[in-house]
Amino acid sequence: MAERPQLSTAERDARRTAVGDLGSALRDLVDAAVRTEVPMTELADVAVAVRQLAGRLRADGREVHEIASVDDPATGERWYSPVYGPGNPVAPPMEVSSTPDGRATGRVTLGKPHEGPPGLVHGGVVATLLDHVLARAVRAAGRGGLTATLTVTYRRPVQLGVPLVVTAELGTTEGRRTTATARLAAADAPATTLAEAEGLFVALRPERAADVFARTGRDVGAWTSRS
Repeated sequence: MAERPQLSTAERDARRTAVGDLGSALRDLVDAAVRTEVPMTELADVAVAVRQLAGRLRADGREVHEIASVDDPATGERWYSPVYGPGNPVAPPMEVSSTPDGRATGRVTLGKPHEGPPGLVHGGVVATLLDHVLARAVRAAGRGGLTATLTVTYRRPVQLGVPLVVTAELGTTEGRRTTATARLAAADAPATTLAEAEGLFVALRPERAADVFARTGRDVGAWTSRS
């Protein structure tokens, strides 16, 4: 895999803006695609047009393990994350803030692309949101790690189109192992828990991380032990 030249800060910022704009447009397309009831002839015409656009984007594409030029693997910033990535058309995208004491808060509203039962958010998507905010809380406290276990308890159905808040906080730490807890609620009813989770995160030893992420060709530090 040939190494791509690194972008300057200004170049990366400009590309991030363009990536985010395309991601927003594609999210509009995905939403329209899962809600449309246009005639079949129109569906066929749109499919042709979309495949033509996909061909233009594939003119210069990354290999499956290659890290995007807009990413920062040292801090874990992923612009194509399926949870929060501005450039990913399947991301809601969730907005997350965190503090060094190991707390994180995510805010998101989910629509038709993330539907499970009619009118409700898919349970797997709920678990993904909880997992992500748990990981952000752990990372904010300076603890790298991958999810080792995730236990989700679904308390009530999660409605589509409702602003949601996911909060997480650090639990215990022992060596490379860190626990955290999280809960999800509607923004207008924060006292009512819709789902909650407990997670265990294990940081990779530097030598193990080098092996796991070898195919990226980059130094990936956000999931590595800091001790």
